[in-house]
Amino acid sequence: MEYLSEHACQGWLEGYLLTGRHGLFSCYEAFIHIVDSMFNQHAKWLKVCGEIPWRRPIASLNILLTSHVWRQDNNGFSHQDPGFIDHVVNKKADIIRVYLPPDANTLLYVTDCCLKSRNLVNVIVAGKQPEHQWLDMDAAINHASAGIGMWEWACNDQPGEPDIVLAAAGDVPTLEMLAAISILRELTPELKIRFINVVDLMTLQPQEEHPHGLANEEFVSLFRHDKPILFAYHGYPWLIHRLTYRRSNHGNLHVRGYKEEGTTTTPFDMVVLNTLDRFHLVMDVANQVPKLQAQAAHIKQLMRDKLIEHTQYIHLHGEDMPEIRDWKWPEAKA
Repeated sequence: MEYLSEHACQGWLEGYLLTGRHGLFSCYEAFIHIVDSMFNQHAKWLKVCGEIPWRRPIASLNILLTSHVWRQDNNGFSHQDPGFIDHVVNKKADIIRVYLPPDANTLLYVTDCCLKSRNLVNVIVAGKQPEHQWLDMDAAINHASAGIGMWEWACNDQPGEPDIVLAAAGDVPTLEMLAAISILRELTPELKIRFINVVDLMTLQPQEEHPHGLANEEFVSLFRHDKPILFAYHGYPWLIHRLTYRRSNHGNLHVRGYKEEGTTTTPFDMVVLNTLDRFHLVMDVANQVPKLQAQAAHIKQLMRDKLIEHTQYIHLHGEDMPEIRDWKWPEAKA
């Protein structure tokens, strides 16, 4: 059923779920805010129903947010707002789940899990343009089941410790961070990198605060306490600081995300405007890793030159450079 009224769609789905059936509400990410208060009431109702023994479980309220902030090539700034996630994570931990699948296979598995769940509100954020497929189905199931994990084929920190931990949550941030890693491998092959991808945003919270949260020792094992961490995130960056409060060394944690810079422009220019692109990420790494300080000025000069080349190209051609549009991970994945 399609109808250009978010209120009607939310109401339809809530009523449909109460008949014992299953459903999914797909909405533009920027306009799901129209039903903020309706989401609030459903989440509160689920919380209270969980405390009443005679209430039977119902299928979860599943919300798919697409046409998201990073791909508004035609609509522009008015359609760029990833803030619904911030609103959702304030609700009772037993009720809410937020998923940021990086590719189609993880999206398939996450959606399957959401449709089978009960008494939850599941929010899935995924773009609708063709994108890179990073994981085969078995790897996607393993990764999405854990909710967070290293992609070994993008890491080179063994043996020993990483020089920097790079993390990403969301389809576009994952793409840009992997592209940044490929540049770093070419420019600084001696740099030891650990790459972590986050599918289930709630894994970043402490175990005692959310059912999907990681134990502190597991969190520290992944992110390390004494290493710089650069996190590329789909939404407003301060949420990552909030979720990891008391669990990461915040002097070491640097988050790139959406900072309310938008317009109608090319896909890559959107990430450039918000300094979430591969070239800014490489410059961040050069600034944060002590062993790169002797090379940092040269690395940053190269990246600034690429950003100037990008700007000149899109003004002349109205589309992203071929090396951006056609980029592929340079090594065979295990």
